[in-house]
Amino acid sequence: MELNKISDQIRSSRYISRDLSWIRFNYRVLDQAKNTSRGLFDALKFLAITASNLDEFFMIRVGSLYNYIDYGKERVDYSGLRELPFRRKLLEFAHRLVSDVYLTYEEWKIQFEANGLSICKIEDLTESEQRKAGRYYMNTIFPMLTPMVYDNYHGFPLLMNQSLIFGVITKSTDEAKSQNRLTFIQVPQNLARFFEIQRKDKLLFVPIEEIIRWQIDTLFRNVEIVSNDLFRITRNGDFTLEESDDIDADFINEIKVKLKTRKKGRVVRVEIERNPSTMLLKGLKERWNIDNANIFVINNLLDLKGLWQIIKHTNFKDKITRQPQPVNPIGLSDLEHHDLFEVLKTKDVLLHHPFNSIEPVVQLLEHAAEDPNVLAIKQTIYRLADQSRVTAALLKAAENGKHVSVLFEVKARFDEERNIKEGEKLEKAGCFVIYGISKYKTHTKMLMIIRKEEDKVTRYVHIGSGNYNEQTSRLYTDISLLTTDETYAHDVSEFFNVITGHSFPNDYQYLITAPKDMRQQILELIRTEARHARKGLPSGIIMKMNSLEDKEIIDEFYRASKAGVPIKLIVRGICCLRPQREDLSENISVTSIVGEFLEHTRLFYFHNNGEPKVYGGSADMMVRSFDRRIEALFLIVDQNMKKVAMKILQYNLKDNQNTYLMREDGAYIKKREPDEKPFNIHREFYTMQITPDENIALF
Repeated sequence: MELNKISDQIRSSRYISRDLSWIRFNYRVLDQAKNTSRGLFDALKFLAITASNLDEFFMIRVGSLYNYIDYGKERVDYSGLRELPFRRKLLEFAHRLVSDVYLTYEEWKIQFEANGLSICKIEDLTESEQRKAGRYYMNTIFPMLTPMVYDNYHGFPLLMNQSLIFGVITKSTDEAKSQNRLTFIQVPQNLARFFEIQRKDKLLFVPIEEIIRWQIDTLFRNVEIVSNDLFRITRNGDFTLEESDDIDADFINEIKVKLKTRKKGRVVRVEIERNPSTMLLKGLKERWNIDNANIFVINNLLDLKGLWQIIKHTNFKDKITRQPQPVNPIGLSDLEHHDLFEVLKTKDVLLHHPFNSIEPVVQLLEHAAEDPNVLAIKQTIYRLADQSRVTAALLKAAENGKHVSVLFEVKARFDEERNIKEGEKLEKAGCFVIYGISKYKTHTKMLMIIRKEEDKVTRYVHIGSGNYNEQTSRLYTDISLLTTDETYAHDVSEFFNVITGHSFPNDYQYLITAPKDMRQQILELIRTEARHARKGLPSGIIMKMNSLEDKEIIDEFYRASKAGVPIKLIVRGICCLRPQREDLSENISVTSIVGEFLEHTRLFYFHNNGEPKVYGGSADMMVRSFDRRIEALFLIVDQNMKKVAMKILQYNLKDNQNTYLMREDGAYIKKREPDEKPFNIHREFYTMQITPDENIALF
C-alpha cells in the first residue's frame, strides 16, 4: 500500500492508532528536553527518559505487532490498517522520532564544557589519561570479555537484549585461509557506562565501548581485523500468560519460564553505527528476518539511558532542579505530629502526591506493624521501591504475630522477578501471599489495617491511583484516600474477599470494580450526562487519566458529544479518541500534561445535574483495565475532599506551562496563552488552598 493511501486511511478513521499516539506522547516527553529554559542536566534527564520509553515501546508494542506478523495472525489497527502496512507507518514514525532525539542531544552537547564535563574518545585523552584507561581495560574489562565466533563450526551466539555488542570481521593472515569470519563481543552490562577521569575542573566520561574498541586487538591474535562495528539489539518482550481458571504452585514457575523467553525473543530493532560492515549487516538481517525499517543508524552515543550516570553524578547534584518539600494535605495543618489513627477516626484525608508526601501512608503501615492493637493487615502490591519500607513493615507485622495477607502481582511488567522474591520473603515470614488472580492482573492499590479499639474493631483503609513505592511517589502525581468510613471499609473488605477467596459480592456502594462491571458503570455515567443534556439540563464530564483506548467508552463519548455534553479529557499518554471532528466530537477537548512529574493521577468528574460525582482510582479507560485487570475506582463522598479533587481538576485545566492540546488529526500543539499569567500546576499545587465557602465551577 502506498504511503499516501496509508496516511489517508489513518486520517479518515474515527479512532487514533494506539501505537502512533504513543509515539506522539514520546514527542511531548522529548519536547521537555528541547525546552531551552531548562538547565543541561534536566534536559539530559528527559533525553534519558525518552530513550527508556523507546526501549519499552519496541519491546512491548512493536514486539506485540510482530507476534501477529510472525505467526500469520490478523491484526487490524484502530487506524484500519492491517499488520504490514501498519508496521511500515509505525517504523517510519519511529525513525523520525529517533532522528529528532539525537538532533536534540547534539544541540545540548555544546553546553557540556561550560558545565564541567566532556564525553571523550580515546584520542581526546592525554598520555597519562590513556594509561589510566588502559589499566582499567586490562584489570577490569578485559577479563570479562568473551569473543564469540560465528562460522560453519560455531552456532550463532545468544546476544543479549539491549546490550552493546561489537560485530568484528576478521581474516587470517595466512592467505590460504583468508576467508572473513564474524565474531561478536558483548560489552558487560554490569560495568559503568562511562570510565571517569578527573581533569582539573572538568570530569571526563569515556564510553566503555571506546576503550574496548581501542584495545580490541588484544582479543584477536594472529588475525587481521577488517572492521568492528558497535550495535545494540531490542528483542520482543511481549508475552501473554496462558489463561487458567486455577492458579497453583506451577504458576510462579510459569512466570519464571516466560521471563527467560525475553532473552530469546525475536529481534525487532537494531541500532548500529554509521557505515557498518556489509557482511555484518547482511548477516544480522538474514539471521533475524528484519529489513532496513528495523535498522536505526546512529552516528552518536548508542543507548542514551547511559546519560543517567552523568545526571546522577555527585559533581552535578546541585545542577538538577530541586522540587519543593511536600506540604500537608488541605485541612491538616501538621499531619506529621499527629497520630494518624486518631486523625482518621474524625475525618477522611485526601493525599495528592508528590505535593503531599507518601510518608503518612508508610508510617501508618510501620506503626501498624508494631501496634499491639492491630490484628491484621491486607494489601495489594503492584510495584515496590528498592529496599522497600512497605515490605519491611509487613515482615515486622508478621513477626509480631499479626495476620498479614498480601497480593503480589507477579505480572507487573519488568517487576516480575522483584515481586516474586519479595513475595517469597513474606511467605517465609508467615504471611499469606497470593501471586496474582487467574488470568487477571491485579492493578488496584488497596491497604486495610484492622485494629481493636476498646469494645470494637476499626478498619483503616487506604485506596488510590499510585503504587506503594516510596521512590516513584516523589516523581509521579497520584491521588489517594485514607478513611475509616464504614461503607468504604465494608466495600474494601468485600473486595479483598474476592481477590483472596472465592466471593462474588452483589454490589458495592462506593467502589466501581473491574473486571466485574466497571465499563458498564462508566458507560451509564456518561449516558446520564447525555440524558441531562437532551433535556436541557446542565451537564459535563471531566476525566483525567493516563490512557484512553476502549472503543465502547470512546463511542459513548461521541454520542454524548452529539447530545451536547461538554467533555474535557486530560489524557497524559495514549488517546485513541479523535476530538473536535465535525458531527462526531465537536464538544470534546483533549489535553495532555507533560512536565516535571509523571502524571499518574486518575480522577473522573460527572456533573450529575449539580450533584457532582467524583471518582479516583487505579484504572485507565483501556480494554485491559476493564477486561483483563482487577481495578477499583472509589467515589469521593466527603464534601471537603470532593472539593479538593475538583480543584485539582480545575488546576489541570488551567495549566498553561505543561499542557498540550490535541488536534483533530491526532497531532499535539503546546498550549499558549500569551495574555495569561503563567500557571504551572507542578508548582501551584504546593500552595493550593480551598476556602470553606469556595464554589469550584468546572463548566
